[in-house]
Order: sequence, then C-alpha cells, then structure tokens
Amino acid sequence: MANIKSAKKRILVNQTRAARNKAIRSSVKTAIKKVEAAVVAKDKEAANAALLSAISTIDKAQSKGVYHKNNASRKVARLTKAVNSIG
Repeated sequence: MANIKSAKKRILVNQTRAARNKAIRSSVKTAIKKVEAAVVAKDKEAANAALLSAISTIDKAQSKGVYHKNNASRKVARLTKAVNSIG
C-alpha cells in the first residue's frame, strides 16, 4: 500500500478512471451487439437505427480517449459493412 499522499491519490484517481472506462466500453459492446443482432435477423430498419446509435456511442468513447481513433473507425466500418450487406 502506498504511504505517500500523492501516490494514494493516484490510486483513487486510477480506480475512478478505470471504472468510467469500463462502463463506456461496456456500453459500446452492447451497442455493437444490438447492431449484430439486427443484421442476423435481417431487419434493415432496426439495423440502421441501431447503427446510428452505435456510431454515436463509439464516437463518444473515442472522444473521451477510451478507444484510439483508428480502433473506433474500424469498429464503425465493420458495423456499416455488416448493415449494408443485408439484401
């Protein structure tokens, strides 16, 4: 356990940030699962609605530094490609 005051503070701050990042990552995963479920069900309208929501969630996560911009871009591209593949 840390003895120095600044080290104790860093531990608390890191725990807070880790919890925030975990919550954001979880919401992104949920949004992605909703899009994938709509794609599997071949429901074009639901997939498009879920895609818009997922893109928004991913972009917010990227702007907060949870995801690197290329990682976020890749996730969006893959989801978009999946939705566009629905005939």
